[in-house]
Amino acid sequence: MKRLSILGFIAGIFCFGAASAADIAMYYSPSCPHCHHAREFFVNKMVYEYPNLRVVQINVMDKTNLPKFREVLEKCNYKSGGVPVIVVGDKCFQGYADFMQQELRDAVEVDLSEEDKKIAADNKKAFEANPDEFRKQHADRQKAVSEYSESSSEEIVNEKKNEKIDQNSSIYFYILLVALIVILGVVLVRKEKK
Repeated sequence: MKRLSILGFIAGIFCFGAASAADIAMYYSPSCPHCHHAREFFVNKMVYEYPNLRVVQINVMDKTNLPKFREVLEKCNYKSGGVPVIVVGDKCFQGYADFMQQELRDAVEVDLSEEDKKIAADNKKAFEANPDEFRKQHADRQKAVSEYSESSSEEIVNEKKNEKIDQNSSIYFYILLVALIVILGVVLVRKEKK
């Protein structure tokens, strides 16, 4: 019976795959100072702390983005069209101030595994110790920030579909793995009884 519980524990570990950080969508106006401060926080800190984080900036002064902005205002139940509006997963924020930084980090971490949270904490410490060196070593993270356009929107949708397919494949793999572990456990238990 001990072997069966050990196998169950191992199967449980495999069932919990690592989730990636929630993406951030930031609706902004180029003339908004709070938007610039929010962008600085995302671009100069958060993308370095969370290696899987993506930030999409949507300029509300571009008339083609207004329908998308109206949708998010309705979704978030905001009556005013003040910016920035920051959407992290299912959580909405309107406005930006430095005291919101931990709340934004918490929203990103909602679906992260404990390992990914530890990586983020380690990255934050290393970043704070020597920001310039950390940025230099991880210069590719600047690619995590993009400006929204209709063509980039289609690319993101396609990329999300591919991620979902990959995620579903992983789920099926883990289900099969768990089934095999359970079968092995049953065989071992039967063998012990004989």
